[in-house]
Amino acid sequence: MSAVHLDHGSFRDPSGRVFHLDHRILRSVMPGAADAYRAVRDSGLLKTLVDRKWLLAADEIDPSTLAGVEDGASFVLEHPRVPYISYPYEWSFSLHRAAALLQLDVHLEALEQGFTLSDSTAYNVQFDGPNPVFIDHLSLRPYREGEMWIGHRQFCMQFLNPLLMWAKLGLQPNHWFRGALEGIAPEEMARMLPLSKRLNLTLLSHVTLQAALQKSSERKAETSAKARDAQLPKSAFKAMLMQLRQYISGLEPPGGITIWGDYAGNTSYSAEQACEKAEFVKEMVSAVKPGILFDLGCNSGDYSVAALDAGARKVIGFDFDHGALEHAYARAVAQKLDFLPLWLDAANPSPSQGWGQSERKGMTERANADALVTLAFIHHIVIGRNVRLDMALDWMVSLAPTGIIEFPSKADPMVQRLLSQREDIFPDYTEEAFYNLLGQRARIAGQKRLSNDGRLLVWYDRRGG
Repeated sequence: MSAVHLDHGSFRDPSGRVFHLDHRILRSVMPGAADAYRAVRDSGLLKTLVDRKWLLAADEIDPSTLAGVEDGASFVLEHPRVPYISYPYEWSFSLHRAAALLQLDVHLEALEQGFTLSDSTAYNVQFDGPNPVFIDHLSLRPYREGEMWIGHRQFCMQFLNPLLMWAKLGLQPNHWFRGALEGIAPEEMARMLPLSKRLNLTLLSHVTLQAALQKSSERKAETSAKARDAQLPKSAFKAMLMQLRQYISGLEPPGGITIWGDYAGNTSYSAEQACEKAEFVKEMVSAVKPGILFDLGCNSGDYSVAALDAGARKVIGFDFDHGALEHAYARAVAQKLDFLPLWLDAANPSPSQGWGQSERKGMTERANADALVTLAFIHHIVIGRNVRLDMALDWMVSLAPTGIIEFPSKADPMVQRLLSQREDIFPDYTEEAFYNLLGQRARIAGQKRLSNDGRLLVWYDRRGG
């Protein structure tokens, strides 16, 4: 009999937890949450949200499925598996904005039908391709007339404030958010915003005033009591959400072209060579037929698109450059691609962290790719970040059982660019060493040398030993 495993990211919710049973995703609904769940289900709200693709689907199954693990559950729901779990600190600006707008849309529709959300955590939003989807059915509960927005501060910390860092300060919040998993507090955001940017009704209401109220509540217990007893008419509640939605939808990522953001238009190889690379990717994908393919260093998504065209069902792209990610996201949306571009610092990937160092899983722990494409990438790690060639290959090959790795020699203009302002301390960065090291880790299933520039593409395969 297969073992049931608790998803450690769901332990905080007394309403119910998430479990893994083989490839199945199950959610318990405990007695304390049963009436609320039943009311939301019977109202038709869940069906409405699922039909709009705003909410992950769910089927009720026999509660005995979790017997001995979650005894006493009133209901057990089974969800389709999200292809790849991502976290807010791995999102680009546009992904973060899309997630925020979905959260607000779900809440507005819930209020329209007499329900509300019990929290506003960004971790309740995942992505299927570039499309956000809400995943926590138990966050929905009946609305109580006059109640305040209980998740207001959380929404600001995990949605609004990271977007403000980007749009108003030109700062990327990923490292900050990764170091503070609950998000960016209003009192921190208020200190960062210059006075000239605070004189805006939205920022005054959701940043400056929130920061002041937090400081006041910390000093005086009666302030907290008054906040708990405050009343907010439903019309004002909806107006607040609609005003936030309008404001956030108008935010834009900071302008300017970053170093690698225009890489696709400024490479050292010709259109003919780009076509050769795409054809080699298609050859591998056609043979492997991956359900999920990782594209490390995806840039604007040229080779992700090639993989999808050749039969990959889903592509998860990773890149360090936010300019490139914005291009990739826009492309995925415009062309309706099953392509999710995420932010990654490959020399410092997301670690396992949170409670017990298991609440949020590290990038490698979530890796579930069937194939890998990593083009114009390895030199950034080895030369740009001083990671040994053998260690870089260990990591790449561990991410998927088969794939393509590109090796540009030191004569390549892009490698020369990396070496231009530093001493060459990489005597082992050679094509011979690369080929031999990769061959020690996997079977060489194919290779292609690009015409003229000499870059080497190698198809590795570690399946079957």
